[in-house]
Amino acid sequence: MATIAVVILNWNGKHYLERFLPLLVKHSRIEGVSIVVADNGSTDGSADWTEFMHPSVRVIRFPENYGFTGGYNKALAQIEADYYILLNSDVEVTPNWIQELVAGFENNPSAGVAMPKILSAFDRESFEYAGASGGFIDRLGYPFCRGRILSNIEKDKGQYNLDSQVFWASGAAMMVRSSLYHKLGGLDDNFFAHMEEIDFCWRAQLSGSEVWVFPSSVVYHVGGGTLPNNSPKKLYLNYRNNLLMLYKNLPQRRLRSVLFTRKLSDGLSAVIYLLQGKKSFFMAVWRAHMDFYKMKKKVVRTEGADSVSLKGVFKGLIVLSFLLNRGKPRFIEIAPDVE
Repeated sequence: MATIAVVILNWNGKHYLERFLPLLVKHSRIEGVSIVVADNGSTDGSADWTEFMHPSVRVIRFPENYGFTGGYNKALAQIEADYYILLNSDVEVTPNWIQELVAGFENNPSAGVAMPKILSAFDRESFEYAGASGGFIDRLGYPFCRGRILSNIEKDKGQYNLDSQVFWASGAAMMVRSSLYHKLGGLDDNFFAHMEEIDFCWRAQLSGSEVWVFPSSVVYHVGGGTLPNNSPKKLYLNYRNNLLMLYKNLPQRRLRSVLFTRKLSDGLSAVIYLLQGKKSFFMAVWRAHMDFYKMKKKVVRTEGADSVSLKGVFKGLIVLSFLLNRGKPRFIEIAPDVE
């Protein structure tokens, strides 16, 4: 049987571990499955609590916070398994969640990355923002999901229950073949946090692997556990890292036009923030662009960008579709022809 390591990267998340780790242990008592908590320099006693309350869980301690990317890269370099499941500390798992993911991989040998269906821990009949039932991007690199278009979140009525190839899997609950993870060099440390899983899945596709969602596996996600949605730092990371992702992975023939259009689009959003009196948000967008131009000099472009056909790309513009549908679009209506 395949070996699977479920790895939680924790930073001052003791309250989440207390709430969700017991369920994870209960629903992961399967041959070949191990649980690891990689502690990113927490100061709230998370690591000590885990070792005392759950001695079967391996704890890896880091002296400082290396971010989502650095923390996982350092942790997974120390873990041997056929598959890794990257799991946020604020995720509630359900019975058979691992078995359903494993079955999905077995039925789709070309799958290198996959995710379960992610529902909201607050409204358990609705999808959760970070991934829903599989992630996609539009032609300008804006991400959206089956079940979540920008700020519009759908109720889960089984409309996205079919296994499907997607563009990206959520880092909140992402299963990946360990061989692929190490082949790609793991998550990009330049990102620190946010957009890193989309970049990873893009690189996975360019390397010949497929990205899937297997919705028969279900988890519930709190979301916003580290940075709230109204955080200027989160906004900064999302804008900066989206540009880095595009620069790394777009075909050369589209790179200049897409970055130019994004520069105009991001500039417009920054002006809107300023007019709304959100100076910190305006500055976050500005700093994101300034730092992108500094950082791109050390970023290596991904091989295969000019020759590989990608799954999960919407030919249209998701923001425009959102506005034309009066801010209440459903994935099934505006992106039925997504490739």
